[in-house]
Amino acid sequence: MRVIATLAALCCATAVSAQTCGGSFSSFLSDVKSEAIARGHAPATVDRFLANARQDDAVIRADRAQGVFQMDFVTFSRRLISQNRMDNGRYYANNQDAIFDRIEREYGIPRGVLLAFWAFETDFGQVQGDFNTLNALLTLAHDCRRPELFQPQVYAALELYERGDFDPVRTTGAWAGEIGQVQMLPEDIIRNGRDGDGDGHVDLKNSSADALLSGASVLSSLGWRPNEPWLQEVTVPADLDWSLTGLNHEMMGREWERLGVRATSGDIAGNLPASILLPVGRKGPAFIAYPNFQVYFEWNKSMVYVTTAAYFGTRLMGAPAYDAGNPDPALSGEEVMALQRKLESMGYDVGGVDGIIGAMTREAVQSEQERLGLPADAWPTRDLLNRL
Repeated sequence: MRVIATLAALCCATAVSAQTCGGSFSSFLSDVKSEAIARGHAPATVDRFLANARQDDAVIRADRAQGVFQMDFVTFSRRLISQNRMDNGRYYANNQDAIFDRIEREYGIPRGVLLAFWAFETDFGQVQGDFNTLNALLTLAHDCRRPELFQPQVYAALELYERGDFDPVRTTGAWAGEIGQVQMLPEDIIRNGRDGDGDGHVDLKNSSADALLSGASVLSSLGWRPNEPWLQEVTVPADLDWSLTGLNHEMMGREWERLGVRATSGDIAGNLPASILLPVGRKGPAFIAYPNFQVYFEWNKSMVYVTTAAYFGTRLMGAPAYDAGNPDPALSGEEVMALQRKLESMGYDVGGVDGIIGAMTREAVQSEQERLGLPADAWPTRDLLNRL
């Protein structure tokens, strides 16, 4: 479910290796082999590592078909957060109580946060993916869409192989090369893999304790602030200045309270900077997002996934279900792309015409809503599309 973009992979990857992307796959493999040897790996080891390597067209098809992220938050969250997942979340919270206690003690990360990731990534370890991991990584490293992300992962997998922790034939996982119950790329594993069950090994596929402790280490490395909230449902006054909302605007919690924002359960953290998030506009559910919410975007770049995962984490910690309200209907994927093309023609950078309402599209929408005198809640409507 991750959108193949952990910041651990993006910011900490080694420089893109000498081989280029595209072209003949066999030539690409030869370049990988040469680069690996140049990095100090034994030729015989590299030969064994790549002996059964092949290109996997199914990986490319999966990479090009991530339409699930075109759904709006209400639709997406209702699809992912079933009663069964709620029940399983409570079960696994108790089943893995000791490791969650350790995580809360050492990292200050509430169990609901990791339970939500664990649920969405692999259904608590039950569905980890059956793509050959090495072939997936090589295929994406050869593809010219994101070679700077995936080429370093190939050499990280080689390092894991030399440690005895990666089998190029038998190791399987997600189509994007992630491994284990919380779906970590090889470089993530090298930097943040942790032995949670004390057996001397880091086994993210078969050990829930290892996977959860490693996931906590990733979140900590990405900047999780211990023992602070991340997301909270709120009510907002009908006369709020909507141009103040959105993740690109921030005030202290107490300032939002002075403007009439109220938590639906618990108290707003008045001493923390926060933003008001309206996933489907001012007529839908509203949340206050604290600094830890931004860490979610280092795990996954999709706004709808991040908001759903963060919200599910609050539910698993006892928060009530959100009030869906009565939001304006979502645009279709084609309509969003038409909107994005129009915004680009007006000089906005929307992050590409992909039919997905991400942060950059929202900022552009909000600017145009302000210009046109519309409620600037950053939610694109057919009225806005028609006016543009």
